Amino acid sequence: MMEREKLIKKWLDNDLNDQELKAFKKLEDYDDLVNLSNNLKGFKAEEFDASKELERVLRTIHSTKKQSFWMHPVFKIAAILAICFSLYYYTTTIDTAITTEFAQKTTIELPDNSSVSINSKSLLVFNKNSWKKVRDVELEGEAFFKVSKGSTFNVITKSGTITVYGTQFNVKQRDDYFEVICYEGIVGVTYNSQLTKLKAGESFLIIDGKLIVTEKENNTTPSWLNNESHFKSLPYREVLAEFERQYGVIIKAQNIDKTELFTGSFTHSNISTALKSITLPLHLKYSKTNNTITLIRE
Repeated sequence: MMEREKLIKKWLDNDLNDQELKAFKKLEDYDDLVNLSNNLKGFKAEEFDASKELERVLRTIHSTKKQSFWMHPVFKIAAILAICFSLYYYTTTIDTAITTEFAQKTTIELPDNSSVSINSKSLLVFNKNSWKKVRDVELEGEAFFKVSKGSTFNVITKSGTITVYGTQFNVKQRDDYFEVICYEGIVGVTYNSQLTKLKAGESFLIIDGKLIVTEKENNTTPSWLNNESHFKSLPYREVLAEFERQYGVIIKAQNIDKTELFTGSFTHSNISTALKSITLPLHLKYSKTNNTITLIRE
């Protein structure tokens, strides 16, 4: 007869032949080993806590009051099985997080071949293993989505949730700024428990908790994909914040009304040209020291 531990190992691997199975069933602790395995198989991964379940299994073992000659190997098997379930739980629930820094952009492909272009200083989180069941991503910052057709696709932000079935749209969520622009198809924006549906060219904009009426969007993609930032009647503070993200600088504005509305644009490829674009229209001067830019009224 094979050694006891080898029989148990092959049993755990479902690798026993008929002769070995007969030998395994003759083990004195056969019933206890089977009961232990069945208990562990009943765990649900999404609710599984390895340490708690191991404690429960060990209490069950002790309560049987069997002889000590089988306690040690079963204890070891319980620990191995609990660790295996713990590793399974960890690898199937861990998220993928994509971050961009100042002056950085990136484009990634999701498991369903949907693509996401992520603007500077943003965070995108999703789970590869659950993707076939739930197409959810979490976003902090700004990103442009090209969604493949399929099940419901959700973009979850701190301000609201965007739901689509296959379309192209841009989401920007920064502090007190929340904007969704639909470029193709239809998207649903849930904000404060209310659903708003957008068609191609329509936007949803919330600034400081207030809904802002916007003009029809005529472009087919957001301007930042072409290394430019465009603004239409937006508070000047939003222009400065975007400038800081694109160039990795700090802007100090002295005696300047940051709520003043600004219409214009700036390039992401030349800081001198960009500074002129955001200062000349408002008759501002600037000085630059290392990584700090100071704006002042003329």
